[in-house]
Amino acid sequence: MPHRVTCVLDLAAGTGKFTELLVARADRVVAVDPSGPMLAELRRKLPGLTALIGTAEAIPLPDASCDLVTVAQAYHWFNPEPASREIRRVLTPTGRLALIWNGPDPRCAWDSAAYRIAHPLPDDESAEEDADALPVVEVPGFTHVDGIRVRWSEAITRAGYLNRWMTVSTFLAAGEKERTEMIRRVEAVLDDHPDTRGRHTLQLPQVTDALIYEPAG
Repeated sequence: MPHRVTCVLDLAAGTGKFTELLVARADRVVAVDPSGPMLAELRRKLPGLTALIGTAEAIPLPDASCDLVTVAQAYHWFNPEPASREIRRVLTPTGRLALIWNGPDPRCAWDSAAYRIAHPLPDDESAEEDADALPVVEVPGFTHVDGIRVRWSEAITRAGYLNRWMTVSTFLAAGEKERTEMIRRVEAVLDDHPDTRGRHTLQLPQVTDALIYEPAG
């Protein structure tokens, strides 16, 4: 049975995609986000939940009020020093910080090949990486104490997969001719790989990384 905590703060909660997973695991969940429209959608999905306008650098909660602070897909938007001070302020002395990200599974050869079309490496860099290695993220004032990587897969149509690449910055910035060539190369990857060749619906491997921190000192 999942361990319950007294109070969780979901920071940069957005529309509550991660927040709703916390409700069954805590006596109280508080969502904080700077966007009023996003919080309105969160309140629609989770009526009665405390949802407050605020930022990581100015959290509208009292000192030592949270046992856990979660940040899903958002830490890279924070100003690290003031955000870390605020997170430490609202955590209890034994509280923890959890940073969560979804991303592509580096073990998936065809998706990695498509990624390298969108994000070519310089000639002096290698594409090799440890497929089981968790990212190393330094958080000022915190010590990394644990982490986990969970693998899963997303069903996506071939057209949907190609359209998703069209929203990536390198595709958007490319000229029409270059963009057409990049898409052609991604399609060639899908036509060539046995896991995708001739398939309308693809199973796209993904990973979720969760990093756990405690206040340092």
